[in-house]
Amino acid sequence: MKEMMEKITELQPVVWENPNKKPAEKALEGFNLKMEDILEAEERLQRFAPLIYKYFPETEDGIIESPFQELPGMKEWVEKSHAKKIKGKLYGKCDNQLKIAGSIKARGGIYEVLKFAETIALENQWITLEDNYEVLGEEQYRSRFSRYKIAVGSTGNLGLSIGIISATLGFEVTVHMSRDAKPWKKDLLREKGAKVVEYTQDYGKAVEEGRKACLGDEKAHFIDDENSKDLFLGYSVAALRLKGDLAKENIMVDEKHPLRVYLPCGVGGAPGGIAFGLKTIFKDGVQCYYVEPTHAPCMLLGLITGEKEKLHINEYGIDNITEADGLAVGRPSKMVSELSDTLIDGGYTLEDENLLRLMQGLYTTEKIKTEPSAAAGLLGPVLWEDTKETTHIAWLTGGDLIPEEAFRKLLNTKGN
Repeated sequence: MKEMMEKITELQPVVWENPNKKPAEKALEGFNLKMEDILEAEERLQRFAPLIYKYFPETEDGIIESPFQELPGMKEWVEKSHAKKIKGKLYGKCDNQLKIAGSIKARGGIYEVLKFAETIALENQWITLEDNYEVLGEEQYRSRFSRYKIAVGSTGNLGLSIGIISATLGFEVTVHMSRDAKPWKKDLLREKGAKVVEYTQDYGKAVEEGRKACLGDEKAHFIDDENSKDLFLGYSVAALRLKGDLAKENIMVDEKHPLRVYLPCGVGGAPGGIAFGLKTIFKDGVQCYYVEPTHAPCMLLGLITGEKEKLHINEYGIDNITEADGLAVGRPSKMVSELSDTLIDGGYTLEDENLLRLMQGLYTTEKIKTEPSAAAGLLGPVLWEDTKETTHIAWLTGGDLIPEEAFRKLLNTKGN
């Protein structure tokens, strides 16, 4: 551990196997969310499908979901650039193409706003569970929702998903954004009708101020990326969707046919929710790995030291400045780090130069547009030895909404 800590604090990339990992059923037994909670979240999203389709017909059926595709060109690119063969196939779960907000955050963020809207509507008897939720898009209900406030702290993508759906439904929404948030994300939020408050500090400050702004206001709802169970469950629904993707491709998952999933990680909500869902469904047939930038390894540091949410990476001399804005977080989620302590299989860090190279390689080989942070999982298949035929999935977490000029600039930024 001492050697790994030295590498982490010297901003060197590391590969970590979790020594505390337990069998999935054992790791999950003390957690207060279960399979029925995931199914309940999926049912709620189905109830809202008519409303989502009304405002976002590009979803086709009102269900916010992303493609699942094999990446043969990228697999060959990674093999050549690292002089190592990958046993099994490489796939991408393309949340960079999720409708409405163009990132993994569209699942959790939109889900929590929809649940808040449903709670208000049911408590006020505007609707029943049997009604068509499309009516909540009518102006009379949007006017009623406008009496309520929603706030969130974000480095960018969570703010986008919450800002877009909240403004669409009529809520007064404020997104508190850290220094890492890209200017185009702030501009898009304002264009959609959200209020944006900017900070010169990092993600932690944005969350702190967003939380404060909602205190004492019974009509204000703060979406807590660090500890929200609703957000977490919205993310976990992705595991059900992936189960369907795998079935369509006739991909078997069990201990003889392992599935390895590489999840870019910031505060931990999205990757933690997905890992929880996958382990609940596939048990020990799936192995889940968190991926972080060398300049923002908050989850890894928390799990290694045992300090979890008590630490901030600045205390270890790590600056939390990275091109991977969605992963630029200094302190991990308490809820997710406690669960991950025995559930997650491991993780790795990589430098910004490598993030850029992977992003560029993916676009060159597959013409898939991602943010640098979203490409982080593509390195995973060459970091572990596989003795069995393995299905590798890199979770491509965001990128479709990047303006073309900004994306071209990233394509021309030199990696190492």
